[in-house]
Amino acid sequence: MVLVFVDEVSKRLVYTLNVMFGARSIEFLATNDLVKFENYEGPKFVYSERNFEKDYLTFHPADILFEENIKPQEIQIYKWRNTDIFSFQGKPDLLASVFYALVMYDEYLSDSFDEHDRFMSKNSTLAKFEMLDKLMVERWTVCFIKFLEEKLEINLNAKKPSFSVIPTFDIDNTYAYKLKEGWRKWMSIGKDVVYFNKKRLAERKAVLSSLENDPYDTFEYIKEIAERGFEVKIFWLLGDYAKYDRNVDYSHPLHQRLMRNMNQFATVGLHPSYKSDGVFTQIKEEQNRLENILHKPVEDSRQHFLKMKLPQTYRSLIKCGFKNDYSLGFADAPGFRAGIARPFRWFDLKNNSETELLLHPFTYMDGTLNEYKHFTISEAKSMVENLTKEIKEYGGNLISIWHNETIGDYGKWNGWSEVLEYTLSFQKQT
Repeated sequence: MVLVFVDEVSKRLVYTLNVMFGARSIEFLATNDLVKFENYEGPKFVYSERNFEKDYLTFHPADILFEENIKPQEIQIYKWRNTDIFSFQGKPDLLASVFYALVMYDEYLSDSFDEHDRFMSKNSTLAKFEMLDKLMVERWTVCFIKFLEEKLEINLNAKKPSFSVIPTFDIDNTYAYKLKEGWRKWMSIGKDVVYFNKKRLAERKAVLSSLENDPYDTFEYIKEIAERGFEVKIFWLLGDYAKYDRNVDYSHPLHQRLMRNMNQFATVGLHPSYKSDGVFTQIKEEQNRLENILHKPVEDSRQHFLKMKLPQTYRSLIKCGFKNDYSLGFADAPGFRAGIARPFRWFDLKNNSETELLLHPFTYMDGTLNEYKHFTISEAKSMVENLTKEIKEYGGNLISIWHNETIGDYGKWNGWSEVLEYTLSFQKQT
């Protein structure tokens, strides 16, 4: 066990060390008991400004891990053992760097958001220092452990977090044409007539006449991926019809039957609607809808449009009883929003406390590559390869976000199933 002497055993410090050491099976204890520390004969170090008579391995901390409030931080880069870490108000601190990235500290201070009220990647501290494509939490952790082993002349037998590929799918539009009835059907037809969209008119007729498959009906493909052994996650939109919430009516019997069928081989979670973000009552209503359809508790969630704002989004999910969230990442850029690719518990910075909500960071979303970055398929595969190398080296899950309408090689998504298959292929290489 590694013993850490601190002037104060703070929640922030314990949380940080738990994330760094816990997944690597390294036992630790933080203490401000001076006698206990000095009498301990195992590996130990000082994280304090206190001066000791003995020459203990000592790190002088920045203030951030011992504060309880949120305030602007002057961040600069400091080179430590050939690794860039953050310096806070002129004090370099690796442990504080880990905490700052994990809790997404900068997002609490931002007043700049996009048209969907989302924090943008360009405003991320990790992005500003060109770290978004690197698992900085893991890099800093590995660097710190190696330093401890070298200076304390021990082997901590740190275990490397495992690697896994987890394909996930958001169901925003279950079908392009099927099950769209009443005014929605006729409005859509009218729009195609006005714009002389003969292709869609013919396509709709063929689908509704059962002559062709609905272009968004890729559910057999998703099922086949699950049958290969992948831990498939599906997030279903059941919100009321609105500008950004346009799925098929959740109450349609055939729609419900499809959800139950998919739930037999994949974990079906909720895709809270665009208008529900931070609105507890609306999220709860949609959660109840899905639970009534599946006849089971629904504890997994991912925000529609990736609308996630700290701390209200996660607080609402916790209040609804969700245990896992898969929204952590950027819509406009691939990479690692919190510097980590493995599950970790969310720390509510405003309440200054660790929560039970488990965050599962994703690495990239289909729309990010095609619609935001305008990558070619070759460029997308190269990006996936580079990010996967990072995860395989340091450990974590390669979680990708796809949609049922993007994996059928339809329209602007022609050929993009190749990128999904390329992503899945990395599981075989472990």
